[in-house]
Amino acid sequence: MAATDARDKAGAIIAAALTLPGVLAHADNAPEHGEVAAKYLDYRDGQPGLDRIHVKAPSIYVLAPLSPKWAIEGSLVSDSVSGATPRYHTAISGASKMKEERIAGDVKVTRYAERSSYGFGLSHSGEHDYQSSAVSFDAGFSSDDSNRTWNVGVGFSTDRISSTNDATLHERKHTTELLLGVTQALTANDLVQLNVTANAGRGYFSDPYKEPDIRPRKRDQGIVLARWNHHFTDIGATLRSSYRFYHDTFGINAHTLGAEWVQPVGTMFTVTPSARYYSQSAAKFYYDPVYDPNVGAPYPPGYFTNPPQYISPDQRLSAFGAIAVGLKLAVQLGPDWSTDLKAERYEQRSSWRVGGSGSPGLDPFHATFLQVGVSKRF
Repeated sequence: MAATDARDKAGAIIAAALTLPGVLAHADNAPEHGEVAAKYLDYRDGQPGLDRIHVKAPSIYVLAPLSPKWAIEGSLVSDSVSGATPRYHTAISGASKMKEERIAGDVKVTRYAERSSYGFGLSHSGEHDYQSSAVSFDAGFSSDDSNRTWNVGVGFSTDRISSTNDATLHERKHTTELLLGVTQALTANDLVQLNVTANAGRGYFSDPYKEPDIRPRKRDQGIVLARWNHHFTDIGATLRSSYRFYHDTFGINAHTLGAEWVQPVGTMFTVTPSARYYSQSAAKFYYDPVYDPNVGAPYPPGYFTNPPQYISPDQRLSAFGAIAVGLKLAVQLGPDWSTDLKAERYEQRSSWRVGGSGSPGLDPFHATFLQVGVSKRF
């Protein structure tokens, strides 16, 4: 759990099962071809003068049609995480060095019917101090003219949390997730999509590796995601744009703007540059790095004389803005083989928050993603 800031787990319950289709309608039959894809991700983040987390994550994905009406798919990933996470705000000590392994897998079975499909999924993730299991169900329904698809999904997860710093810690967290979405063809070249997601979480949300860190045992989240894809026929390119709004009962409001330009080059290559901007407000119980003059860091002034009900020095709950730029190169090696290489750079600053200044006193943060993959259709 000490390395969860290196992984994006939002929507992890039904991420695999509820990914809405990139095409207009659910097919009446299972995919005609199967696919095997292997990827390797290298992630590194840091602060000025300090390398922090390093993640190495090989993964494999398999899709296989079982019959004209049934298909199964699944993935397996192994994370090797090493480095250091902040004990409070952006302060790191040698004692925070760690190394751990995580194994995660999911499987989904889909049944195809006339203008509809139904999927059931299971997933599990495990590391030495964090275990998570989830179940999900999703369904899609297409209009008679195949210009509109409605999607609905529900997921349930339960997490078990412990800590190497506290042998007595044995906590749980339960989350229910609901998604509603619609995909609509506006023209032959324009596709829009709107998803609304609601999550209800109950249980342990505190970080046992930060002190002091006491969070509410209830966290409800709402997400609205809008996408628009436009295809430029004359040059064969596609612009994929998106906007995401996030709100939770911790008091965080976040906005994400994203764009990708998918450009084929010849018959073999596809180049996809991308850019993303993110901004969030601080949680209600996050406190800035101003410490008690008598006790010292990491405790805020008056912490021991009048302790607050909830409190956290976790920089992920602060107010900040971030920019990410990336580039992906995909190569079609033959009728059934393809490979791709993707690189992304992420930079985070408190002063980049939109609509006001961000949380003060935090060091800049940066991260680099490198991913290589190969896939074969069968």
